[in-house]
Amino acid sequence: MTIIVSGSLAYDRIMNFPGYFSDHILPEKIHVLNVSFTVDRMVERLGGTAGNIAYALSLLGEKPMIVATIGCDRQRYFEWLERNSITRDGIEVIEGEFTAGAYITTDKADNQITGFNPGSMKHPTSFDLGSVDPKRGIVIIAPGNLQDMANYSNVCKARGIDYIFDPGQSIPMWSGHDLACCIDGCRILVSNDYELDLIMNCTGLSKDKLLECTGAVITTLGEHGSRICTREGEIDISPVKPRYVVDPTGAGDAYRAGLIKGLIDGNDINRSAMMGSVSASFAIECAGTQEYTFTLEEFQERLARHSG
Repeated sequence: MTIIVSGSLAYDRIMNFPGYFSDHILPEKIHVLNVSFTVDRMVERLGGTAGNIAYALSLLGEKPMIVATIGCDRQRYFEWLERNSITRDGIEVIEGEFTAGAYITTDKADNQITGFNPGSMKHPTSFDLGSVDPKRGIVIIAPGNLQDMANYSNVCKARGIDYIFDPGQSIPMWSGHDLACCIDGCRILVSNDYELDLIMNCTGLSKDKLLECTGAVITTLGEHGSRICTREGEIDISPVKPRYVVDPTGAGDAYRAGLIKGLIDGNDINRSAMMGSVSASFAIECAGTQEYTFTLEEFQERLARHSG
């Protein structure tokens, strides 16, 4: 089965400020803000929606193809992909740009200041979906370059390829019409509960109207699991309790990988969503979106306990 993961590749550079931002910001000078925070450490982690989803799929025994751009600082990411047997064939190098990067500084009160450089993500890719057999392929369109998201949605519809649409953090950048066009015809629309409200506000479509455009609306609910809405009704999928909670970042992408694995293995949407919950539970147990690991045996054991 061919799995295409369209989205982003990014470096997350996470810094800790050993104080409080509020102690260094004068309220009466907020209109001429000029502050500098000396951090005590920085950690660079690999991220991006396409990279995160593909990594989880590789743990599940699949060979996904990432469709994304990467910049001149690609070496570390490429070495990581090679170690995890993830092909680079669908990744386009933009030599004049850095890879997309998030620069996140957190203070002692867990307040965050983030700067994001889209870098290479500003450039669309030119991958040809014509090589994908509609009967043996699935595409997930995750947040990334907007032109790619719109283009690959249209190509999937024209060729009859099943695709999952996941607009995520890109929602504020869409017009209501263009976002609705991408959703219309997808097999599944997936988002968290906050993003679903944004989608409905942006498009002007109610959940019932969205279900006229797609086969299912899956909403992830964090520690409360997920909800599957189809034209036949709604069902809640219970969360899978991790051994311990370290960092929920990346759990949503891991969920999407488990969902895809379930679908391509021929499971119904309920069972596939359960597999998504299991995959997400492993991601929560580790800081970083590609730092966790599990074996297929460990996955099946946790799935069996959850299903039971």
